[in-house]
Amino acid sequence: MTSERPSEEPKKVTHTGVLTRERVTTIALLIATAVAVYLCYLVVYPFLPALTWALALAVVARPVHHWIAARIPYEGVAAVISVALVTLLLLAPLVLVTWQVFSQASSIAANFEKIEKQASPKRIEMLARQYPRLAPVTKWIKENVRIDQALSQVTARLGENVSATVSGSVWIAVQLLITLLVLFFLFRDEPKAVEAVKDYMPLSTQETNDLLRRLDDTIHATIYGTIVVAAVQGTLGGLMFWWLGLPAPVLWGAVMAILAVVPYLGAFVVWAPAAAWLASQGNWGQAALLTFWGLVVVGLIDNLLYPVFVGKRLRQHTLVAFFAIIGGITVFGTSGIVLGPMIVATTAALIDIWWSRTARGHAADATGAAPRS
Repeated sequence: MTSERPSEEPKKVTHTGVLTRERVTTIALLIATAVAVYLCYLVVYPFLPALTWALALAVVARPVHHWIAARIPYEGVAAVISVALVTLLLLAPLVLVTWQVFSQASSIAANFEKIEKQASPKRIEMLARQYPRLAPVTKWIKENVRIDQALSQVTARLGENVSATVSGSVWIAVQLLITLLVLFFLFRDEPKAVEAVKDYMPLSTQETNDLLRRLDDTIHATIYGTIVVAAVQGTLGGLMFWWLGLPAPVLWGAVMAILAVVPYLGAFVVWAPAAAWLASQGNWGQAALLTFWGLVVVGLIDNLLYPVFVGKRLRQHTLVAFFAIIGGITVFGTSGIVLGPMIVATTAALIDIWWSRTARGHAADATGAAPRS
């Protein structure tokens, strides 16, 4: 009598490993998405300045566009009018000032060439004979300083910069046209763009609104509180240079405006040496006037204008603003003036979201984010 062995049931295959099919598919999708996003970044990067300034202009000029759109029912026509106003009120004066800056810079380069011809060793010896008191100074200059070589290098650098600027003028014009084109679509499709951003953001509606509000405040604070105030300081400094008859007032006004953007620097880097030069020439009245104007008017105007332009909007710590602006310029060029503070503000907003979601290290409840105390 044989005993029948019970039939064995087939074993169930369970996936207990780390790399399951679903996880491998997810990882592959993440890698493909990351590669695609990086390639898109490479495609867009040459036009990043145009996109950045278009976004900044759209945020700053949004109240004006809303006022126009409320009176013109056609979105495209309202956007065209808004872009035309931005071009006339902002971009056209900027182009004229830029043209004057390069024109005066070319004149300074030509003057350097004249100085180079006059700054020969024989010329220095002749000055020493005419002014015996300057003999020790001229002797030290002759032994330690090669004026001809230094001026030659400065002239060559100025010539190279001017040539590079002229050769890149076509690309600047292309960037300007792209800025206006993007600005038109930002004006026309603003509601759709905002809704699309909210749909794709992996945040709650409240968190997305807070992030967009912080970015809006950052752009306003950067444009009005930094760039506009710096432009006013540069304009006031340039006007005083023009009033006193100093050379290249538009150029030096632009330099003062650029320096005023950078925290811890300012317009005094330009007007202080100019005042010292006036004093050395015996023009004590002009030197005192320029010093008073630089310290009181140019130096303190930002304390008056910043509350008016920015109000209660975001104002970053001075050290944070310094690294945001300098780091942004280093990485992104001129558009880094806006991108740097935007990146810092976005990072701070995301850290706040993590803080509120975890409730200081503890899991937040399911109803929403725990407020920070």
